[in-house]
Amino acid sequence: MLRQRTLQSITRAVGVGVHSGRKVELTLRPAPADHGIVFRRIDLPQPVDIPVSAEAVSDTRMASTISAGGDPGAPKVQTVEHLMSACCGLGLDNLIIDITADEVPILDGSAASFVFLLQSAGIVMQDAPKRFIRVLKPVELREGEGAALKWARLEPHHGYRLTFEIEFNHPAVDATGQRVTFEMGSGQYKREIARARTIGFAKDVDVMRSRGLTLGGNMDNAIVFGDRELLNADGLRYDDEIAKHKILDAIGDLYMAGKPMLASYTSFKGGHALNNKLLRKLMADTSAWEIVTFSDEKQAPAGFAELAPAW
Repeated sequence: MLRQRTLQSITRAVGVGVHSGRKVELTLRPAPADHGIVFRRIDLPQPVDIPVSAEAVSDTRMASTISAGGDPGAPKVQTVEHLMSACCGLGLDNLIIDITADEVPILDGSAASFVFLLQSAGIVMQDAPKRFIRVLKPVELREGEGAALKWARLEPHHGYRLTFEIEFNHPAVDATGQRVTFEMGSGQYKREIARARTIGFAKDVDVMRSRGLTLGGNMDNAIVFGDRELLNADGLRYDDEIAKHKILDAIGDLYMAGKPMLASYTSFKGGHALNNKLLRKLMADTSAWEIVTFSDEKQAPAGFAELAPAW
């Protein structure tokens, strides 16, 4: 049987929120089978649990934010996508995430630090079948026209494949790889995707900070571009790091469903908002998906039984 996974022990991290700039402590705890991934705001007078779900996403400007009941005015946790991506990449189904502020720490701007934290705690199998969302028919969302067109699509696939194409019309970004395809069953999430960092443009910094955004952002936790050039002295981690970070984000955004996908995801110029709209459109059409388990690991997609071991 392909089984659910959780942590073996507790692990902790301290950092700053990329938007708030505030110090935040994160404690990742094991959770029982069928519990799912739940964020817990422990800094409030009465702790508030926020289970992940497509409907819990209440804001997608610059990052993915979840809130209790999906209510934008309720207690929230911002910038959850990198941690959620790491959880999906390691096959974690059940986790309690205690947090002392309203934003997940940005750490180095990628998912690599979260992968390290989770693996350092150990990953254990649980006595319950792992449940997948299997896409049964294509679901697509398109927005804009002409140069403003962007779209995202989910299609049936025996595995989990993600393809992303970017188009920033910036000379330094255009010089990088524009299109990336990644198969989750390859077992290469940590090596090929997790280290890709978020990006920003120097020209936008003052405007964003005047709006209370990117207060904790810097070149230690983001790729930053000037008018024509990359400003980070250490360069890129991958030749196609920007496109790979968009895949990293998409993995995290789609894992808000609470279960891993069996699907092919393709997107052109998409982002957090489009990913969540696509996920909601899928979940609203009950004829487009089903929940499946694998009593025999050999029936699962190649590599899925080995998603979580230490690399």
